[in-house]
Amino acid sequence: MQYLNTRPLIYGLGGDLIFDLPSRLADRLAQGDLDVGLIPSIELFNGMVRAGQAVGPAGYQIISRACIACRGPVMSVRLFFRTRPERVRTLAVDEGSRTSVALCRILLAQRYGLAPSLETLPLSATIDQTSADAVLLIGDRAIGPTDGGFQAVWDLGDEWFRSTGLPFVFAVWAARPGLDADRVGQLLDAARDRGGANLAAIAAAEAASHGLTVPQCLDYLSDNLHYDLGPQERRALQLFYREAHQLGFAPAGLDLSGAFAVPTPLAPGSS
Repeated sequence: MQYLNTRPLIYGLGGDLIFDLPSRLADRLAQGDLDVGLIPSIELFNGMVRAGQAVGPAGYQIISRACIACRGPVMSVRLFFRTRPERVRTLAVDEGSRTSVALCRILLAQRYGLAPSLETLPLSATIDQTSADAVLLIGDRAIGPTDGGFQAVWDLGDEWFRSTGLPFVFAVWAARPGLDADRVGQLLDAARDRGGANLAAIAAAEAASHGLTVPQCLDYLSDNLHYDLGPQERRALQLFYREAHQLGFAPAGLDLSGAFAVPTPLAPGSS
C-alpha cells in the first residue's frame, strides 16, 4: 500500500515492490497479477472463496505475522458527520478503502440500524466536494485536521475497540493460491521487525512529505498502530468476518483457521 502506515512493514525490503491503493492491490492479487499483496482484511474473506465454495487453504493464505492493526484510536481511519450519526442517509467513502467501508457500515447498522446509500469520494476530491451526511477518509488524508464544522468525528479503530474490547486488523499479507510462501513470509516478518526497530528513522524520513512533524509521525507509527498478528488480532478477524457476513459483506461458511499459513503465536506468559 502507498500509505504512511505501511512503511514499517517494508523497511529494508527488496524485490519487486508495487505501491498502490489497498483496493487496487486487492484487485490485482485477485486477477493473478501479484504473488503477494498487503490487502484489506475484508478482501481476505472474499479471496478464500473459489468457484462458489469456501475452500480455506485453496484460496488466499496469510503468510506473515505482520499486519496493520490498532488497539484503540488509529488516527488514519475517520468518519466525519455533517449530521447527527443516527440521521445519516448518505455516506461518501474513500476510493482507496474497502475494509474501513465495511467497518463503518457495521458500526452504523449495529448502533442505529442504518444502511446509508454510498457514493465514492475520489482521491482527487476533498471532503468539501461531497454533500453526503457522513464522509469516510482513510490513510494519509485522514490524519490531518479537517475543517467543516462537523457534528461528530469517529475514529473507527477506537469505536471498534470500545464496542468489542478487541484490536482491529485493517490489512494482512496474503498470497495467491499455490504459492510456496514460507520464504516470502520469513522475509516479510524480518522487514516488520526491522521497521519496528527503526520507527524514529522512518518518522524522520517520512514526516515532511505527509504534512506531519517528526514527533507527530513517530507517535502515529508507534502509538496508534501495531504490526503483530497475535491471538487477539486473530480473534478480531474472526469477529469482523462474522459481523461482515451478517450484513452481506462477506461470503458464508468460511473457516478462517484455514487461512493462516503461519502458526498461532503463543500468548504472553504461555509456555
